[in-house]
Amino acid sequence: MTPTLSVIIPVADGGADFQRCLAALAASTLKPDEVIVVDDGSTDDSRRWAAEAGARVLTTGRPGCGPALARNLGAERAVGDVLFFVDADVEVRPETLARLRDAFAADPDLAALFGSYDDAPGDPGFVSQYKNLMHHYVHQTGSERASTFWSGCGAIRRDLFLKYGGFSARYHIPSIEDIELGTALARDGRRIRLDRGLQVKHLKRWTLISLLRSDILARGIPWTRLILRTRRMPDDLNLGMASRFSVALVYLGWLCLAVGAFWPPAWALALTAGGALAWLNRAVYAFFWRKRGFRFMLGAVAMHWLYYTYNGLSFGLGLLLHLREALAKR
Repeated sequence: MTPTLSVIIPVADGGADFQRCLAALAASTLKPDEVIVVDDGSTDDSRRWAAEAGARVLTTGRPGCGPALARNLGAERAVGDVLFFVDADVEVRPETLARLRDAFAADPDLAALFGSYDDAPGDPGFVSQYKNLMHHYVHQTGSERASTFWSGCGAIRRDLFLKYGGFSARYHIPSIEDIELGTALARDGRRIRLDRGLQVKHLKRWTLISLLRSDILARGIPWTRLILRTRRMPDDLNLGMASRFSVALVYLGWLCLAVGAFWPPAWALALTAGGALAWLNRAVYAFFWRKRGFRFMLGAVAMHWLYYTYNGLSFGLGLLLHLREALAKR
């Protein structure tokens, strides 16, 4: 049986990126059964653009509710068997909708499916290019049998989504609400698939500040708390063993550099740790070199080592918050 399909897009002042999102959906080879746009207090013309594109427009009622609640509202009102969540700053490909509908039609046991960003981000800035290419690489090398979910370009059967209570509305900014839902699905043996061929273009402009705020406050710390609360540490995507060893190596390197100020032989150990870190991540650095050249790769290496540094910081802060919460419950 071919499932019906509802596209759900949360938006808050989507601007030109949202217009491109709507245009890309309109150019799809498969027309969805409905497109639902849930507006979270936009002050621009996002609601009008959505209505003109033929979407059903809902509102959260007050600004700042967040994309989790917006998606839940869209899911409650949707009529499709499968819900396809896509962000307002994402362009789908013409074949995207047909590809995911066919995947659910071919596999009745498939609970959820998600893809990845492509290797041609919309914003030309270095941080945007690095951030999106890193996401592309991680998803393209991840396990097809996934243990999480991604709502930037992800689909799930509506009955399961509602059964599990949707996304946690306690997240008022884009955070780990999709990871949390995916963790619950995987824990119960529901099958989630990462489709590497299901690729979309991300249009968002990232700055170093917005990247750090997102990776530490919105993802790193709450993800750590989720791992500790559920006692589930997936060996996949950003949490693979190579990533864990890399965090240890980067902190060993920083420690040896500091000790080297008083005991210079420690600098040799710092250099060794750096070499081991580069070797451990050689595949991703080769990927950056192939895609954007040698100079871009050098900048990406620096960003990647910074990433491992604040990953360790995020884990430490998340652990402290988890312990404080546990002590408060006693």
